Amino acid sequence: MPFRDRTHAGQELALRLVEWAGSGDLADLTLLALPRGGVPVAAEVARALKVPLDVLVARPVGTPARPGVVIGAIVAEEPPLFDRRGLELLNLSEDRLGADVARERNELHRLEHLCRGTRSAPPVRGRTVVLVDDGLTTGLTATAALRHLRRQEPARLVAAVPVGDPRAVAAVRREADDVVCLAQPPALHAVADWYEDLAPVTDEALVRTLHALHATA
Repeated sequence: MPFRDRTHAGQELALRLVEWAGSGDLADLTLLALPRGGVPVAAEVARALKVPLDVLVARPVGTPARPGVVIGAIVAEEPPLFDRRGLELLNLSEDRLGADVARERNELHRLEHLCRGTRSAPPVRGRTVVLVDDGLTTGLTATAALRHLRRQEPARLVAAVPVGDPRAVAAVRREADDVVCLAQPPALHAVADWYEDLAPVTDEALVRTLHALHATA
């Protein structure tokens, strides 16, 4: 059954993670959300677990002709992660996507400053890290983010989403130690297909949510 909105999805995801945390398996937790859509979902998890919420900004890279088709993803200053098979099928090269990567890199930096300001990134090394998003369709953005986190040597790396395409979940499972996914409908073409309301998350909503949860945790 589809979720009403991201808040509802976050509440359902929080129930699963609270149950897991009760076993002691989520000690020394760093909770991260992929903005934009992951923030309101992860906010409910943060409230339930009574932990601070922070972000890891990763950006999808679309194709020039069809920006909504995700062909890659970027995190921090790392090289883009591309869907190689997709590049071949679309007869694209990395060079032709240079302008698209640069544009998304600029937006990545803008979002990082918006969400964190001058505050340092949260600790990852030796900790249990849970990365939350509102859903997985290709899994590329989550994969890029998880690989970035893995290089920082967390004790345990968990991906948590309300819904995901089974192929995307399988791809993410290869990068994380654990994956929590509440629903895996076949052939999920868009995250919006599994939500009654998936309104855009504004800059103002991001700042308000993150400030409240970081200040009160």
